[in-house]
Amino acid sequence: MGDDKLERIAELLAGRNAIDEEIAAIIQRPMTAGHLGEWIASRIFDIELEESATNSAVDGRFRVGPLQGRTVNVKWYLKQEGILDTSSSATLDYYLVLTGPRSAAGSSRAGTRPWCLRAVYLFDAERLRDEQDARGVKTGVASSVLRRQWDEAEIYPRDCNPLLRVSAHQVELLKLLAG
Repeated sequence: MGDDKLERIAELLAGRNAIDEEIAAIIQRPMTAGHLGEWIASRIFDIELEESATNSAVDGRFRVGPLQGRTVNVKWYLKQEGILDTSSSATLDYYLVLTGPRSAAGSSRAGTRPWCLRAVYLFDAERLRDEQDARGVKTGVASSVLRRQWDEAEIYPRDCNPLLRVSAHQVELLKLLAG
């Protein structure tokens, strides 16, 4: 049995590990979608991140604008699959969700999860929690969010949510990550 594919995977992983080390040095946290998403959001949306990355509900606070001082939980999903990890925390004001391309639920066989940013959503945490409670949706990992709710929460590329307007400069920064 040939090990050519295994050897190639080992080479690719070595390269990926080197890239992850460079990114970790910049963001000062381990390279994961969660940590990198928080760092990106902090730069583009002027969010002051919590000192500790272990707080399960709140990642930081908006520093400026109409949401100044409000708490936020940042998520980066490499695909937008209609689910969101939610919290029942009363201290959480908003979810800021960065996503890659929209994808229907289904088999991931031979698929990819590209590191890119195609859309940004801002959910009012209390409103979302109330709407999910009314639908009988449990809070937690992979909580179901209706397509209508995603559409109403979208702040980029479509400007559908009046709670936070994305500036021209922020649009340019987001486009850098479109992949």
